[in-house]
Amino acid sequence: MTLTRADDAVAAFTGGYSCSQEVSAAFAGDFGVDRETALRLSCSFGGGMAHTGNTCGAVTGALMVIGMKYGRTAIDDLAAKEKTYAVANAFITGFLHRNHAVGCTDLIGYNLGDPKELAIARAKDLFHTKCTKYVRDAGEILEKLL
Repeated sequence: MTLTRADDAVAAFTGGYSCSQEVSAAFAGDFGVDRETALRLSCSFGGGMAHTGNTCGAVTGALMVIGMKYGRTAIDDLAAKEKTYAVANAFITGFLHRNHAVGCTDLIGYNLGDPKELAIARAKDLFHTKCTKYVRDAGEILEKLL
């Protein structure tokens, strides 16, 4: 059985890195970004951006990957910008189709910006029981889009 990038991301996620870190790091090498740099760049996006419950880290990690592949580097390269946005929108549509939300609070069911609710989510191990699916979904959708 061949392991996919989604499998790689899930395995590393269950090992302790955040959802955003593992989605971005699973694909970074394809675009000339080493794993350590990808982990650093994506570190603050876990838990819906630093446990604020905003956009899911698996989603933001995936958007970083899309930017690594298609993002513009020249100010006048509007085609690259539009391609990046188109692929990002396709990703978000796919993620919404599977999960009906992109917000971490909506996906987890707790307001992660509230320390008491964050503690409950941690005590219930929701970051592993729920977020593993979101990491896998993000990886699978990326594999199809890229």
